[in-house]
Amino acid sequence: MNKKNYRGYQSYQYLEAGADFKKFELVRETTLFPEYDMGVTEEQEARVQSIMANNIVISLHEHTFKAPVNLNEFFEFRRWGRDSTGYEGLSVSGLDCVFDNLMNGTAMITSRGGWKWGDILYDLGMRLSDIAHQDMVILGLTTDDIRRAKANGQIAFVPSIEGASMIENELDRLDILYGFGVRCMGIAYSEGNQLGMGLKEKRDGGLTEFGKQAVRRMNKLGMAIDVSHSGDQTSLDTIEVSDKPIFITHAGARTLWNTNRLKPDDVIKACAAKGGVIAIEAAPHTTITANHPRHNIESFMEHFEYCVNLVGIDHVSFGPDTLFGDHVGLHKAFAEALSLSASKGSQPYERVDYVAGLENPGQCFPNIVRWLVKHGYSDTDIAKVIGGNTMRVLEEVWWNPRKQGHGAGHA
Repeated sequence: MNKKNYRGYQSYQYLEAGADFKKFELVRETTLFPEYDMGVTEEQEARVQSIMANNIVISLHEHTFKAPVNLNEFFEFRRWGRDSTGYEGLSVSGLDCVFDNLMNGTAMITSRGGWKWGDILYDLGMRLSDIAHQDMVILGLTTDDIRRAKANGQIAFVPSIEGASMIENELDRLDILYGFGVRCMGIAYSEGNQLGMGLKEKRDGGLTEFGKQAVRRMNKLGMAIDVSHSGDQTSLDTIEVSDKPIFITHAGARTLWNTNRLKPDDVIKACAAKGGVIAIEAAPHTTITANHPRHNIESFMEHFEYCVNLVGIDHVSFGPDTLFGDHVGLHKAFAEALSLSASKGSQPYERVDYVAGLENPGQCFPNIVRWLVKHGYSDTDIAKVIGGNTMRVLEEVWWNPRKQGHGAGHA
């Protein structure tokens, strides 16, 4: 794989571990589980390398931190608020841009409930401080930043947040988050909030009036909107109210696996009709199918192909939602905070220790492209789904100083 310009930096090495902050033993960024053999020929692998080298590769949803080896320490690790980015693993990922969703609701520095305004800012500022001390990962604020990262052997890091609970009833907090670099935000994370309903709620009344104001403010700011964890009606309302395309950054098709964590056809169609993109999710035990009840890259790609057939190749991408560490173990540790029981549905499924072929951010996209090459997709279509479709939406949604009349006040 075409490696990035990685020079060995480890997170927070500008400080003294054990003196300036507590040191935890973190996982290695190399795979924790056996490598997944995609069975490609030498010729196919050469094509994979060429496609990734010559096209922008974007993950619409990841958490690129390194988890502690001892998950019993995870809550204490979180309370220190100091995530370590997996720079070495990212250097071989093939990614040119990653939408990183930070600690989100697990930023439990001051509260076990999560989603507090101060904790979110603490989490964001600490992570960006670390990024500012190295040069392989850059802050991705514009589409030009993404192109520059590609050209310079770097990775554009796009700060993203999965739900808007922390803004409470303060619309201007969206502007503040934008000023801190946030370029993508979800409406609700599973639980309902001031904006609308999450997928955990049994009754979904849709976007609130404040939620509609928030959507319009995000449009004006140039902040991408995500409805991955929002309820169905809230998702539909968001798509309708937004005057820009929106993202479903990490989900799949509920038709293939009946759980609230995945999206019904009408939401996927509405998203595409507005010009938006659905990116396929790979967090453990999400994109399962009846044909592939054991979660792996085959079930994941069945969701991809279903969505392509439903709305077309121009409206589908990938947001694997992976991390460096024991993802299943973390889900167990944070089952209540992440509302996992509410999102899994009642169907029996085969539990796995990891999702074969899609274990971590360093592994996903090379294997996705290998699968696409093996299954006869053209270079043009592969370029669309690994980054081109996302760039098209971002060109329309994000603020660009070269564009005239973008939102109020930018004429």
